This record gives sequence, C-alpha cells and structure tokens, in this order.
Amino acid sequence: MYKGILNIVLVILFFCFQGVLVQAELVKSMEREDATPLTENQLTKPKGGQKQTRTVKKPVSNYILQKSYPDTVILKGPPSKNKVALTFDDGPDPRFTPKILDVLKQYDVKATFFLMGTRANTYSDIVKRLVKEGHIIGNHTFWHRNLVEQVNAGTLRRDVEQTEATLSEIIGYRTKLFRAPYGFLSNNLVEELRDLNYTVIVWSVDSLDWHENPPIEIANEVLSNIHPGAIILMHDGGEWGDNRTNTIQSLYQIIPAIKEQGLEFVTIPELISIPYEK
Repeated sequence: MYKGILNIVLVILFFCFQGVLVQAELVKSMEREDATPLTENQLTKPKGGQKQTRTVKKPVSNYILQKSYPDTVILKGPPSKNKVALTFDDGPDPRFTPKILDVLKQYDVKATFFLMGTRANTYSDIVKRLVKEGHIIGNHTFWHRNLVEQVNAGTLRRDVEQTEATLSEIIGYRTKLFRAPYGFLSNNLVEELRDLNYTVIVWSVDSLDWHENPPIEIANEVLSNIHPGAIILMHDGGEWGDNRTNTIQSLYQIIPAIKEQGLEFVTIPELISIPYEK
C-alpha cells in the first residue's frame, strides 16, 4: 500500500519538475528575445494620429543614377581607349595642392580638380596656378555639405551657382563639370544639375586616400583596380585636421606604374569627349 502511494507521489513530483523546467526555458527564451533589438519591421506601427516614424534621406546609387541619366552622370570613360583620368577633390589646400601640382608637373600629367567655392575664393592664387599648368577645374559646391540630407533642389541651385560665379571670376570660364561631396545625389538633384547644364562626374577607381593609409596601400588600391577609361578619385584637401602627405607620396608610385601599362593620363573632358566649359 505504502509502495503504491510512494509511486504516485514520485509521478506527481516528476511532472511538477518538468513544468518548472518548461517555465524556466520560457523565461530564458523571453530574456533572449528582450535582449535582441527589434528591427524596423518588427516595431509596432503607429495607428492613427501624427506619424511617428522618421524619414531618413539616403543617396541613390551612382550606378542607378547613371542608368537613369546616362547623358548627365558619368562613372568612367570608354574602355576602348587606353586613357585614364586623375581627379582630386576638396581643394585647393595651401598645404597639399601645390605639392601635388609639383608631382604632376614632374611627370607631365594633367588632372581634373573639383574645388570648393569657399576655398577657391580664399586661395585664388593656387586656382590660377592650376589653370596655368593645364589642369581642368570642376564645381564641388561651396561648403561641401551632404546634398541629400541637407539640401533641396532650390538650395542646390544657389550653392552651385555661387560656386560657379566664384570660380569663373578666377579661371575665366564657367565649368561644365560637377562632383557632389561624398558622391551623394538623388534623382531630383541630378535633374536640377542637368537643367543647370552640368555633367556629373563620379569615379570608377577610389583610392580611399582619405583613410590616410600608407602610400603603398593607397597605390595598391588604385593599381589593383585600374582599367582603361578609369576615373580615379583622390583628394588634395579635406578637413583642416586631415593630412594628405600620404596621397602626395603615393603619386610617385601610381603615375609611373600606370604609364608602364601603356595608359595615358588625360583630363575628364578629354576622356569622355565633352567641353570643359559651358
């Protein structure tokens, strides 16, 4: 009799223990789920009332923009010609641009410089030297703002026209070339630039020199991706705390190596057969 009662008690305790284990596992599972941040799709959407979600403006891929606006957005030149274009952004900078010009002069290379209006106005003597030595000037906005996040079409027009007016007073012509800060654009901004008679120049080879890697790494980044028709992105300026010394040194490796491959350095207008002025 006592043995039967003992068996019943053991069975009851077993199921009670199993229930505790299941409950504990459920708690652990809930804790794991609580520890994992919810994705945007998992968040409960607001029902009625004022919209509570924030719209984040993102640039459109330059490859998509080029497909949509093939006559306005340029990523590279024709692969049938053994020519490449060296381009520099964010100048002029009195610390680095003259030294880059010295290297280009040494190797008899002409490049295209996309200049900020505020810096061109301050360092107009460097801009004049650029033109005198045969380089081409492009518009890189006045203040280097993120155009997608901070600018609408009307503001873009005013910024670009202010830069254009500043540059034309120095160089004697209104440039047809434009490059957006960070390469960030959207459809409506490209359409505004098209209406302003600009050709938007992007790139197909990014040196990543703004990381300030050693010169050999900058050179390897360019040389491992070089191709006929390449538009190479580099920088002769940046934030005032940035240092472009490694960019300058890398040119002593990049230029001879590309020439040894039988490729010729030309300006953007020469590469894609467009006028450099409006």
